[in-house]
Amino acid sequence: MINLIGGVAAFFLAASPLHAGELSAMAGESIDLGGFRGVVHYTDENDGYRVIATIAEGETGIPLRFSATLAEGQSAMISVPRKLGEPEQNLEISRSGDKLTVTEVGSVSNQQTGAIAE
Repeated sequence: MINLIGGVAAFFLAASPLHAGELSAMAGESIDLGGFRGVVHYTDENDGYRVIATIAEGETGIPLRFSATLAEGQSAMISVPRKLGEPEQNLEISRSGDKLTVTEVGSVSNQQTGAIAE
C-alpha cells in the first residue's frame, strides 16, 4: 500500500499544471478539485481516447482512479462533494475531433479550461 501511495505521489509531482495547450499521449496534467488533487492523462486507443484521472483528498487520502474511453463528441464528468451548502466541484473531460478539453467547474468565478490534446 505504501508503494502504491508513493508511486501516485511521484506521478502527481511529475505532472505539469492544467493549462491550455497540447498534451502528448501519457503526459499528465495536474487537476485540483477543492481539497482533491490529482492528475489526468490519456492514451489514443482504437476505440477512442482512454482518459485516466487519479485523485486523492489531501496528501494522506486514498487515491481513486476514474477511466473512460471517449469517442468523438463524448464527455465524462467527475464530481466531488463539498461541505453542506457548498456547490459540488466538477471536472468535465470532453472530446471534439482530435482535441481533448478539461474544464474544472466550481463556482461561476472559478472555471478553468485547458486543451490537453490537439
